[in-house]
Amino acid sequence: MGLKIGNVILKGNLILGPMAGVTDLPFRLLCKEKGADLVYSEMVSAKGINYKNENTESILESVSSERPVAVQLFGSVPHIISEAAKRIEDREFDILDINMGCPVPKVVNHGEGSALMKNPKLVGDIIKAVVLAIDKPVTVKIRKGFDDSLINAVEIAKIAEENGASAIAIHGRTREEYYKGKADWDIIKDVKRAVSIPVIGSGDVFSAENAKDMLDHTKCDGIMLARGVKGNPWLFEQIKEYFNKGILIEKPSYYEVKEMILRHAEAEIQFKGEKQAIKEMRKHVAWYTFGFRGSAQLRGNVNRIITFEDLKVLLNDYTISSKKQPKI
Repeated sequence: MGLKIGNVILKGNLILGPMAGVTDLPFRLLCKEKGADLVYSEMVSAKGINYKNENTESILESVSSERPVAVQLFGSVPHIISEAAKRIEDREFDILDINMGCPVPKVVNHGEGSALMKNPKLVGDIIKAVVLAIDKPVTVKIRKGFDDSLINAVEIAKIAEENGASAIAIHGRTREEYYKGKADWDIIKDVKRAVSIPVIGSGDVFSAENAKDMLDHTKCDGIMLARGVKGNPWLFEQIKEYFNKGILIEKPSYYEVKEMILRHAEAEIQFKGEKQAIKEMRKHVAWYTFGFRGSAQLRGNVNRIITFEDLKVLLNDYTISSKKQPKI
């Protein structure tokens, strides 16, 4: 089930999608370990790269063991995005992705992210400029459309292909829908029929069964996992086991989840320092422990932790009170 994107050949077709505040280096490495065939960075501002903004440096940091990795840029001016792509081309990444799907107001209000879908000509100009600027494969991430009055994913996908994109990822919701309702997999199927470059489907894949249903329904070439792996990097191996052997792996025990949280926290501390790392781990702990019996109190207390030792105490106290597993 390998997937070829330009000159990059993946071992399979499961992809960790870009998520701001989530897909940093430590989390990408965990997902890679659990079976992700391609991982995406958090999205990076093209202007930030060109103006050497300090915040972009940590987002761009990569290591060889996570490759293949894609860096995702956002912006709305062709020469600015292409210049940023040139500036970072010698870094350790394999694919350059252009964000044309982000729905958040602070991005859209600047004419970036999913706002670009309202301007097909600009879409083509941006992709062409970046493709001509670098040798690495260029891909694009889009949505179904901007709103119900502008469902133009097929048109945008064709423009992407015509201007040299090596693959396109599509989320089956409009910008106005954000993540509400049910993702429209029919639009992914329509895009797949319309272009010859690889099409990566995104939206509502939270289980191995969801992944198989998406592939069967859309015939897409790859599956992008995003919200489904928040607190669940095991999803990659669950899907692969189901695809390869038809076996549904049991969800990890609390003991396994606790071990993963601590590993994740240690990696974040090494990457960002304890204060920032533990602050960011609060949301991850809430995601990791969601669904465990009685874990609501744990999630309520997680915002009080400020050190790694606080985190260990919190997790072990829950272990004791739930009588699920011994201390670690």
